[in-house]
Amino acid sequence: MPVLTSADGTRIAYQSGGRGPALVLVDGALCHRSSGPLAALLERDFTVYAYDRRGRGESGDTAPFAVDREIEDLRAVVAAAGGRAAVHGISSGAALVLRAAAVEPGITRISLYEPPFVAEAGRAAEAKEYSARLQELLSAGRRGDAVALFLAHVGVPAPAVAAMRGQPHWPAFEAIAPTLGYDDAVLADGFVPRDLARQVGVPALVLAGGASPPELRAAARAAAEALPDAVHRTLADQTHDVAAEALAPVLAEFFGG
Repeated sequence: MPVLTSADGTRIAYQSGGRGPALVLVDGALCHRSSGPLAALLERDFTVYAYDRRGRGESGDTAPFAVDREIEDLRAVVAAAGGRAAVHGISSGAALVLRAAAVEPGITRISLYEPPFVAEAGRAAEAKEYSARLQELLSAGRRGDAVALFLAHVGVPAPAVAAMRGQPHWPAFEAIAPTLGYDDAVLADGFVPRDLARQVGVPALVLAGGASPPELRAAARAAAEALPDAVHRTLADQTHDVAAEALAPVLAEFFGG
C-alpha cells in the first residue's frame, strides 16, 4: 500500500491502477478508498488514484483539523499522480474538490456529484442546527450518536438507523465519526462558496441524480451556476447512491474530452 506525507506530516494512504491520464477520486462522508466498481470501470481509460481522507481507513490524522489540511492532502495525491490530474468528488468530497480546484493549479478538470450545499434549497437553519448538535456530540465523545445524527440528517429513517446500530459494521462508523466534523467544516454554512467558485479556472461537470431529493438537485444546479466553466447534467433514475455503471461513462466522456 503506497503512503504519502501531507504538508503537516500526516500519512495518507492511497492506491492506483489502470493506464492513461491521472484521475483522482474523492469520497464523501463515512467512506474510504476502495477498489470498487467505479474505479475499476474508469481504469480502462485512466490511471485512477483513490485515497483515504485523513482520519479514515489507513490514513493518519493530525490535530487541529482545518479544511486547508484536507486541501493539502488532495494536493499531495495530485503530486503523487505526476503533478497534474483530473479530480472527481462525490457529496462532501465534491465540496472539497471545488475548494481545492480554486487554489491548486495541478487540477486540470473537475467533476462534482451532488455536493450537498443544502442551504441553497432553503435548509440553512437546519444545516446550522445540525452543525451545532454534531459538535456537541463529538465533543462529548458520543460517536454513535453523532453517526446517528448524520444519518438522520441525510434522510435515513429512524427505524433504519436504530437497526444499523446493531449491525457488525456500526463500530467502523463510530471509529471515523470525528471525520463527520471535517465534512461539515468543508460544507461551511451550507451554501456554495461563490467567491471560491469564481476562482476555479478549469472545466467542470456538475451532476445530480434524477431521483435524488430536490435539495441535492438544487445544490448541484447552484454549484454549476457559480462555476465559470461548468456543465450541469442530470443522470436519469439515479440517487445520491449513484450506480457506477451510470456514472463511469459520463465521467470518461468528460475527462477524456
